[in-house]
Amino acid sequence: LTGPAGARRAGGDRRDQLGSAVDQGSTALGGGPDQPGSAVEILGYAQFDDGAAELAIHPEHRRRGLGRGLVEAVLTEPGVRLWAHGDLPAAAALAQDLGLDRVRDLHLMSAPAPRGRQEAPEDEGIRVRTFEVGQDEEAWLAVNARAFADHPEQGRLTRADLDARIAQPWFDPEMFFLAEDAVTGRLLGSLWVKIEGTVGEIYALGVDPEAQGRGLGGLLTGHAMAAFTGAGLDRLELYVEGENTAAIRTYARVGFTKERADVQYARR
Repeated sequence: LTGPAGARRAGGDRRDQLGSAVDQGSTALGGGPDQPGSAVEILGYAQFDDGAAELAIHPEHRRRGLGRGLVEAVLTEPGVRLWAHGDLPAAAALAQDLGLDRVRDLHLMSAPAPRGRQEAPEDEGIRVRTFEVGQDEEAWLAVNARAFADHPEQGRLTRADLDARIAQPWFDPEMFFLAEDAVTGRLLGSLWVKIEGTVGEIYALGVDPEAQGRGLGGLLTGHAMAAFTGAGLDRLELYVEGENTAAIRTYARVGFTKERADVQYARR
C-alpha cells in the first residue's frame, strides 16, 4: 500500500526501507527504472515467508481499513499463519471478525543484566562444556530435533542452517553450552547464547525428552547467567512459547519477566 511521498528523498534499497517501515513507521522508496525520481510513502505492507505472514501499517494511516485489506490479501495464501506483534485488542477483534483462531503465543521475556560475580552451577552427574565446531554439529542437530519436535521453526534446523548461524558475526562457541551425561558422555541438552552489543539473548535452550526431569534447564540457564556476568551487558532477553510453562518458571527464577506477547492466528 503506497501513497504520495511529497518532497521526501527517493531511492535506496527497498528491503532496508520496508524493514524501517516496521521499525520507524514510515519510509520512502524510489520508483522503478521507468520512473526515475518518483517517490512514494509506504502506508503499510505485508510480508509472507514460509507459511507465516506479518504486516505493518504507518501509525498516521491506521483505522482506515488498510490492515484488514492486507490481511484479506494474505489470507488468499493456503494455510497461512498471521503474526500480530503485541497481544492487542484491535488485532484480536479483527482476527475474530475474519474467522481466525489464536494458535500460538510467543512471549518476549527480559531481565536486567546480572551484576557482580556469579558462579556457574554444578551437577556431579552432568558435565557442561562448550560447543566445538567441526565435532559437535551432528550430535547437536539430533538432540535439537528431538527437543523441538513440535516447534515450527527450531525443530526443522538442518546442517546448512546450523552452519549459517555458526558463520554469523555474533556466534561464539564459548557461549554455546552442551550438557552431557558424566558417565556415558551422551549429549542431553544445550543452551545457546547470543550477544549483540549490550544485549544478551538466551537464543535456544533444548533438552532431550529422554533427559527431562534431571534439572538440565535450570543448570544450563545458570551457566548462561554466569556467562552474562561481566560481559558489559545492559539487558537480557529471550523468546519462549507461551504454553511452555516449565521454561517460563525456570526463567522467572533467574529474574526474567514477561515484556510482550506476540500472537499467531490461522483459519479455523
